[in-house]
Amino acid sequence: MSLPESTAVLIVGAGPAGLTAALSLIHHGCRDFVVVDAVVQGQNTSRAITIHAATIEALAGINAADGLLSRAIKGQGIRVTSRTSPIIVAKFSPLKEHTVYPYALLSPQNVTEFVLGQKLQSLGVQVQRPHKVVGMKQDEKDPHITDVSFEDGQVIKARYIIGADGARSVVRSIAGIGFCDPENADLSKHPLARMVSADITFDGEPEGVQTVVGHLNGIVSSDSFFFFTPFGTHFNAELTQGEKPVTKPIFRMGCAVPVKNGEPPHAPPKEYIQNLIDTYGPTCISSDPSINSTPVKIDQLIWSTRFRTHSAIADRTFTRFGAAILLVGDAAHIHSPAGGQGMNLAIRDTIFLGEAVAKHIQAFAGNPDVDDTILQEFAEARHARALEIIGYTKKLLSLASLPYDTHTWWMPFSQASLRDLMLRILGRFGFVQSKIAWGLSGLGRR
Repeated sequence: MSLPESTAVLIVGAGPAGLTAALSLIHHGCRDFVVVDAVVQGQNTSRAITIHAATIEALAGINAADGLLSRAIKGQGIRVTSRTSPIIVAKFSPLKEHTVYPYALLSPQNVTEFVLGQKLQSLGVQVQRPHKVVGMKQDEKDPHITDVSFEDGQVIKARYIIGADGARSVVRSIAGIGFCDPENADLSKHPLARMVSADITFDGEPEGVQTVVGHLNGIVSSDSFFFFTPFGTHFNAELTQGEKPVTKPIFRMGCAVPVKNGEPPHAPPKEYIQNLIDTYGPTCISSDPSINSTPVKIDQLIWSTRFRTHSAIADRTFTRFGAAILLVGDAAHIHSPAGGQGMNLAIRDTIFLGEAVAKHIQAFAGNPDVDDTILQEFAEARHARALEIIGYTKKLLSLASLPYDTHTWWMPFSQASLRDLMLRILGRFGFVQSKIAWGLSGLGRR
């Protein structure tokens, strides 16, 4: 597909961040932009599933929340258990004192992308595919423009370039922006460093509180952390595109794979996922009749992946490379999936960015010598917010990975057992549940 010769804003990447950047620009009066993506078709995997209250508010602020509100499941809270017994349930309902969205939306990422893409199309904008960026250089005639070259030989001139092209961002790399853990920490040996995630159905109907649609479930056990979210049949069509129709309820599972177990397969097969469930999952979905009186096995493995848990942040999220280069989403920061904060931070980044870029374009139109204060202030604020989120997710990760082993004779309780006991006691108090819900919601760190 042929690209225009020039544009004010080039958005590289059409995941949730890139799509929301485009919607935000339109909302703030800018339509001189192009969205490109390297892959032929979007909405390829389900990945992130949670949209928290602060993000719903931000999307509503640019008139982009209605589609998700009508399509997603309204999550009522988070439940943490051991494999066999409850530990704490934190409901999102106390958030009603702070927002009109006292819940989290549960929506697989491909569904979220589809809904945001539909909204963009309804406003007359089409993502240009497949166009892979391979080079950027300052324009010879205008020092504030960058010539962006693509794999197919096309070149587009842009005054602003938004890098929303993921953790392996080409835009970030070409611009020479560093990307590392803010504390130079090496998480490769962390107990929860290796993660596996999958969408599955069962050959029977599992029974237990963790199988009821409407809650996020976290299961703590020795050496691992397991998460489990029932989708019911809500997203069957979207999660099984091009495949044989699935009529059974679909469940999202995820599991930390202990280092001692070795590297997980690239696309973990059904047998591998079943073993993780039987070893670390709640007993109500186990296939082992010795621990589950109504054993169930995986019927269909719809999708699976592996990934590593680590944190990194760009040295800066704004720089000049001729054009103004601005990084958002995973191109700007990555961190543990604990708390489901990644996609949320990315979407809020781009909503604020759309406003900042639109203001700078207006200022430039009135004064070609305008400085970059507007963009710099945006970048500094979002960089600080990303550091805060990275710290928050690291704390959650540390809490989830406390060991059940005892180390001294005079302390016959493990750190994990003490954690579970404290959560069971404190979780009975409303203010504790409210604090947990507030932390996850993002309302205190928009």
